[in-house]
Order: sequence, then structure tokens, then C-alpha cells
Amino acid sequence: MSTVNGLPAHVLLVHFLVALAPLTAVLAVLCALWPAARRRLVWLVLALSVLCLALTPLTTEAGEWLEHRTEGSALVRAHAELGDTMLYVSIALVVAAALLLLAHFRAERDRGLNRPLAVAISVVVLLIAVGAVAQVYRIGDSGAKSAWNDAVSQQ
Repeated sequence: MSTVNGLPAHVLLVHFLVALAPLTAVLAVLCALWPAARRRLVWLVLALSVLCLALTPLTTEAGEWLEHRTEGSALVRAHAELGDTMLYVSIALVVAAALLLLAHFRAERDRGLNRPLAVAISVVVLLIAVGAVAQVYRIGDSGAKSAWNDAVSQQ
């Protein structure tokens, strides 16, 4: 997919990831820290993380298509390199969701989750979530700079 309604698909697809990845990360942290939220939201977190994982290759491929049709500036190359890391971020979000699902099943089956496992899962999910939000910010910031660096007047 290279264009949507005449616009580069990357420009449209990237907005889904910019919204969904941090939302998924925040919901994952909520599930990790609050068992009542985990019981209600764990399946949503899993679905959102899988959606992010599915959208990532589409978005990066559309970005590569766009990159080949723009001026090859250093800012565009830096953005493309950072954008390639989004696949790892999306995989990490799926791992976080899987850990939350494990915690959910263990808590339901065993009528409780042992404390060391609960703490370990919470720490891993928190680290993944913070890393995901930070990396989405870095990728988005570099993309905005590459797109708008010379387009806006400083006056």
C-alpha cells in the first residue's frame, strides 16, 4: 500500500501507531499494577498489541516507499533508521501483553498470583511500556523534523 486517497499511506498509518502504541503501553501498566483492571482489560491490551505489531510493517514499508520519493536528507535517513526499530517495540508490547495474560490466568486458576512473579511481571511490563512510549516519541520527533524542518518560518 503506497497511497490512500492520493496521500502517502505512511502519513496516515503512522498516526495509528502514534496513538495505539502509547495507549497499549499505558493500559499494560494499568493492568500490571491493578489486578481489577487486568481482569477487565487484559484481552484489550493483547488485541491492541497485536494490532500494533500488524500495523508496524505496513507503516514502515509505506515509509520506505515515501523515502524513495523524497529528497534523501540526513533527517529522512535518521527517521527511517529509527522507524525500523518500531518492529522491536511492537514485539515487546506483545510480550508485555503475553506476560499480563500469564498473570491473569495464574491469578484466576490459583486464586492469586505469587508475589515474586507479580512483581517481576509488573517490572518487565513497566520497562517495556516506558521504552515503547519513549521510542514512539523519538521516531515521531525525527519524522516531524524530517517533514517540517524547512517548511515552517521561524518568524
